[in-house]
Amino acid sequence: MQLEQFKRTIVPLKQKLFITALKWMQNEEDAEDVVQETLLRLWTIREQLDRVIEPAAFAMQITKNSCIDRLKAKKEYAEADDSQLGSHEETPYSITERNNAVLLVKQMIEHLPELQKITIQMRDIEGYELQEIAEITAVQISAVTMNLSRARKKVREQMMKIMNYQI
Repeated sequence: MQLEQFKRTIVPLKQKLFITALKWMQNEEDAEDVVQETLLRLWTIREQLDRVIEPAAFAMQITKNSCIDRLKAKKEYAEADDSQLGSHEETPYSITERNNAVLLVKQMIEHLPELQKITIQMRDIEGYELQEIAEITAVQISAVTMNLSRARKKVREQMMKIMNYQI
């Protein structure tokens, strides 16, 4: 999907997406964040959007899933026990190490072949189900699992290489 088609098809949905997100989030700022996240996700996979039969319904589903993910994250954060938080005190060094590892994995994912990159991002980062990924990318579910497996293997192998060199 080209920029002009994206502007004609997806951008006009922004208000509907916002209303949906607002119903879920009960907060305008969070709803706006969800809509921006949805539009960004759609832009990221714009090349596959031509295969989506109903882009409006697809955008609504992404919005709904994003809202659910955010609400779950808020609930988990609110339920975190102070004793759990205090039992594993992080040092500035461990925080830096973790942040560097996350950044490194994201960079590795960016260098994967396109379908592997989309698959691992949607499954492991955004939490989509395999069936949803298959529908979005217009490939069979077996191809999704194969691409996901290969992507994870490549990232794991690259991380092992790096970790072994740092010892």
